[in-house]
Amino acid sequence: MNVNAKIVLITGASSGIGALMAEAFAAKGAVPILTARTLPKLEEIAARLPGKHAVFYLDVTKYDQVTETVRQIMEQFGRIDILINNAGYGQFESFTDAAIEHFEEMMDVNYLGTVRCTKAVLPHMLKAGSGHIVNIASIAGKVGSAKSTGYSATKHAVLGFTNSLRLELVGTGVSLTAINPGPINTPFFDRADPEGTYVKNISWMMLKPEKVVSEIIHAIEHKRAEKNLPRMAGFASKLALLFPRSYDRLAHRIMNKK
Repeated sequence: MNVNAKIVLITGASSGIGALMAEAFAAKGAVPILTARTLPKLEEIAARLPGKHAVFYLDVTKYDQVTETVRQIMEQFGRIDILINNAGYGQFESFTDAAIEHFEEMMDVNYLGTVRCTKAVLPHMLKAGSGHIVNIASIAGKVGSAKSTGYSATKHAVLGFTNSLRLELVGTGVSLTAINPGPINTPFFDRADPEGTYVKNISWMMLKPEKVVSEIIHAIEHKRAEKNLPRMAGFASKLALLFPRSYDRLAHRIMNKK
């Protein structure tokens, strides 16, 4: 797929890889549609973009708002070629200390937000007989680590949803990609790890956001079903599947850095 002139709806575009994706797509001649709950940040990012683009306030936890925003985008642009479900956050804490509300809120944004946006956009893609949906999941959706029971569960849900829906879409002209990155050096950790302990412990392996965005666009252009970042993380997920007890022993020593 050549992304030039494609209409690209990005959720969670006010910071991190969402903002960088908007810039990267604009640089390639696409038309990024930036959405998030922080309108001033969206407008600040949009002011730097070349070419055609748009900004919409969007709370992915509110289905009526999602459907209305999609309606407005369709009215203004006539189509949505690419949907990138990027909105999400994490909160790292032990299971016994975590409030039940934290589990509910993360699931509402990370998983159900993806479902709501897909539910609103997919009928238009099916009618057009083309489109590409990209769900930003995580390696945490394949392997677990201590103090991420809530976050990891949401990403497992995103991957289960993505892999199941991909089978339903065979022959429709609509493609579906799961992106599974490891830790990325973005403001995600301002909330997930406010004390900076985890970031300090794993700084050596954190991904550069520009690299992740480049890989996402490459996956879209080549219609990849899945992309694990980095490759080492993909290997770890296979190890966990094939040798779960060995993986648990390894993960306990290496991955419990929160």
